[in-house]
Amino acid sequence: MKNWPDNRIQKLFNIDVPLIQAPMAGVDSVELAAEVSNAGGLGSLACTLFSVTQLKDEFKKLRSLTARPVNLNFFCHENPENTETLQEKWKKHLSKYYIELGIDPNASYAATTRAPFNEEYCSVVEELRPEVVSFHFGLPAADLVKRLRQAGCKIISSATTVAEARWLEARGCDAIIAQGFEAGGHRGSFLTDDMAAQVGTMALVPQTVDAVKIPVIAAGGITDARGIAASFFLGACGAQLGTAYLFCPEAKVSKLYLQGLQQTTDDQTVLTNVYSGKPARGIRNRFIEQEGPISEMAPPFPFASPAVNPLRKKSEELGLTDFVQMWSGQSAALGQSLPAYELTKKLAQDTLELLGNK
Repeated sequence: MKNWPDNRIQKLFNIDVPLIQAPMAGVDSVELAAEVSNAGGLGSLACTLFSVTQLKDEFKKLRSLTARPVNLNFFCHENPENTETLQEKWKKHLSKYYIELGIDPNASYAATTRAPFNEEYCSVVEELRPEVVSFHFGLPAADLVKRLRQAGCKIISSATTVAEARWLEARGCDAIIAQGFEAGGHRGSFLTDDMAAQVGTMALVPQTVDAVKIPVIAAGGITDARGIAASFFLGACGAQLGTAYLFCPEAKVSKLYLQGLQQTTDDQTVLTNVYSGKPARGIRNRFIEQEGPISEMAPPFPFASPAVNPLRKKSEELGLTDFVQMWSGQSAALGQSLPAYELTKKLAQDTLELLGNK
């Protein structure tokens, strides 16, 4: 811990190295989170797709694999009302793809399971008492945040602008994840939806550091030791990596998804809303090219997903990436295929060497 230029994150979370594995719904795993935590970083588990029962079961598995600090992540979106007509129009619009892939366009599909953090989740988290609870799309209601803090949980959330960082600090966050434009997956934006004004990591991190008093964690396009070291020079006291951990065998990525990550280049990711209804960065494919990247027809988050999911599943079965959702940051080409424990150790050691603190 003493070799790092800033150890506030290690002290805050009681971890050895200032590296956080980003939560990634549907592709992270308890094994991935546990191995990162066992290596001295902070392993994370995305919980937005879990029912309360699943959350309890997954946390039990996680605790059986590590006694080190862990992070449970939740979304704080507000489900819009009266979207049924938009969803039906979206499904009808996509029917041409259903027919092409041999799917009955009139078949019913499962509703979205992306639930925002609520009273029910909060009660379970109070019982489980993870060391860290992180949020995306802002924060839940103030009374829920207060209860989590009283349960001993540290609270962190993502900011994509300085204004969002100030908002989070004012509402009790212990640290802020400054999520640059380069990051894979969903943008954490909650005060603005203007994708044309999104800020890159190199510009966002130092301005956020200057604007708030709490620790700042850099995120977005950070895949190797060079990016982590740069984060410290920008004033951050830690880094969050997502795409880097998708190359690990513990990640639940499909063969097609992994091949996409291994073959992508710096200009092959785009921000798109066609999979979920919210802008998220992923690898270009036929679906994104033909329907987006940004579609005005896509229902608001999270109601675009249900009609797309059958296409994703069938595309996987046919061995086609045409409709496969492949979230990725802009630096996937720097990824290393290593077990999560080994990768975390290597990233930490390589970063210390670059910083001159072996």
